[in-house]
Amino acid sequence: MRIAVTGSTGLIGSALVRSLLADGHEVVRLVRQRSRTGVQPDGTVGVGWNPQRLQIDRAGLKGVEAVVHLAGAGVGDRRWTEAYRQEIRDSRVLGTETLVGALAELKEPPRVLVSGSAVGFYGQTGDQVIDEDAPPGHDFLARVCVEWEAATRPAEQAGVRVAHARTGLVLSAKGGAGGRLFPLFRLGLGGRLGDGTQYWSVISLADEVAALRYLIDTPDLSGPFNLTGPAPVTNGELTELLGRALGRPTPFAVPEFALKAALGEMAVEVVGSHRVVPARLLAAGFRFEHPTAEAAVRAAV
Repeated sequence: MRIAVTGSTGLIGSALVRSLLADGHEVVRLVRQRSRTGVQPDGTVGVGWNPQRLQIDRAGLKGVEAVVHLAGAGVGDRRWTEAYRQEIRDSRVLGTETLVGALAELKEPPRVLVSGSAVGFYGQTGDQVIDEDAPPGHDFLARVCVEWEAATRPAEQAGVRVAHARTGLVLSAKGGAGGRLFPLFRLGLGGRLGDGTQYWSVISLADEVAALRYLIDTPDLSGPFNLTGPAPVTNGELTELLGRALGRPTPFAVPEFALKAALGEMAVEVVGSHRVVPARLLAAGFRFEHPTAEAAVRAAV
């Protein structure tokens, strides 16, 4: 297939592109730099867009059969100033509106759009087990996710099958949150965050990519899907797993007040709890290569 990908240079996007190319698919990358448009050395095709200005090269999307939309400013990249909160929101909502507007206007729209979202959709849920039937939360990230998903409606109205990938914590030593944690643990500086009782819904990078491709390839799957492993663990349990896998002690603990001082409002996400399970993926027959947090940690190591 000819498949378009936004956010193709991020942790998940780059792994997805490698997987698609390995299986012989043609990949169109939506890129902002003019130098990266056209045919690239890896065989992908760069198509220009500027989501903040609602600009996109519609001609470059001709013939695309599937789209995976992963672009968005990193939630953990900076302190949440008012300006960066707006960037987090706009990069997702305006980016989706730009992309979906172009897809809806194509003479032959793609068959499927897999659009990014996050388990932050549910807000802070404590130790309650949450599946896709749960309502949205009310905090900042939950509101962003609600707008983000709603922005895909014009694609649905144009007859495109839309699946929302509500991703949890992707474990990888190559980037993302895991890419920040692993170096600390290798130095013996790892430890629990807050009291460590908060649940983190983790997934291996391999399973994340496989789940995205499953949503592309399975014709009857639409709506929200939690892309997390089947067995969420607490931050304390994940800390022990990381220390054991890397053969390092985990003596340290960062108290909540210190996290709030260092991270500001974003500390709510670090010490908050998301015990989210992939009920709809499992019901659809998806099989995890790394179904436990321990297996996901070993894969990342």
